[in-house]
Amino acid sequence: MPRPILATIHPAALRHNLERVRQATPDAKLWSVVKANAYGHGIEHVFESFRATDGFALLDLAEAQQIRSLGWRGPILLLEGVFEARDLELCSRLGLWHAVHCDEQIDWLAAHKTQAPHRVFLKMNSGMNRLGFRPERFRSAYARLYALPQVDEISFMTHFSDADSDREGQRGIDSQMTVFHAVTEDLSGERSISNSAATLLHGDESLVRCDWVRPGIVLYGSSPDFPTHDIAHWDLQPTMTLSTKVIGTQQLQAGDSVGYGSQFKAEGPVRLGTIACGYADGYPRHCPTGTPVLVNGVRTRTLGRVSMDMMAVDLTPVPQAGMGSEVTLWGRASNGAVLPIDEVAAAAGTLGYELMCAVAQRVPKVVEEERR
Repeated sequence: MPRPILATIHPAALRHNLERVRQATPDAKLWSVVKANAYGHGIEHVFESFRATDGFALLDLAEAQQIRSLGWRGPILLLEGVFEARDLELCSRLGLWHAVHCDEQIDWLAAHKTQAPHRVFLKMNSGMNRLGFRPERFRSAYARLYALPQVDEISFMTHFSDADSDREGQRGIDSQMTVFHAVTEDLSGERSISNSAATLLHGDESLVRCDWVRPGIVLYGSSPDFPTHDIAHWDLQPTMTLSTKVIGTQQLQAGDSVGYGSQFKAEGPVRLGTIACGYADGYPRHCPTGTPVLVNGVRTRTLGRVSMDMMAVDLTPVPQAGMGSEVTLWGRASNGAVLPIDEVAAAAGTLGYELMCAVAQRVPKVVEEERR
């Protein structure tokens, strides 16, 4: 049999989280962000669950082609726009909308020959300083686009850097939102400024949700402002479960150490389980002793360093556990117990985003079968 590690995708949870965003922003249209292969879930695994969306937002042309091949005829937005002039040919053929964030992209559009004018989202650098036109240059960029016969409708977008926190004594979104709306106030076109955090924290405000919201991580069952709020607070459900099994046990005595570097030393009797998961599967190598894990749905902890293919967990709180027992690294155990990915990510000093996207190719992914 193959190694027992498995990533299970939960369609009902994906649908639930999508509806949760709908409830938070009832009069806004919704871009379901599926970049990075749907945050590591696999576009083919999430597509049916997201059919109720208004559009898909992503980065890669190949992923856009995949969405079209799955039968989607609605809007698809390239969040970073095109990377070279010839990409516009595929945008024309597939009917893709795309961001415009620099002069070069406008130059490419001006030289592009197309029978169907493009729908574009002009991006403002309102303070994050990543992509986009600075406020003082935004309207001149708009004028250039407006004059092009290759451009149909122009919409406007920006991206918040601190939607999940405060900034300089005020809400993290306030300064950027003020700049964005001041510059675009009298320009005709749809607007999109809200990421996951802004959507859940401030989606009840019309100036925040605007015409389109762009939820990403919330769709996949991770809290956008953890640890201030967890997924239970936001009524989100985990959409991926990384699970494995116990493949061996050891009985430690006081003074015994575990794993490379002997990072854990038992202070007394400890029953240890070795499990089939390691950093080559995408589990963070730097997770310390004490990182939460579920064994048979019971919360316990990891012990010692994570190895390439194995790691150790404490079976002491689960006396009935042994060879073949279920281990949930994150997600939902068979008994319904939940270990949010955010808790594991916090122990590793990172975010749930990284853990989802880092699940290795050698880990099989399956879609949970739903009861009819």
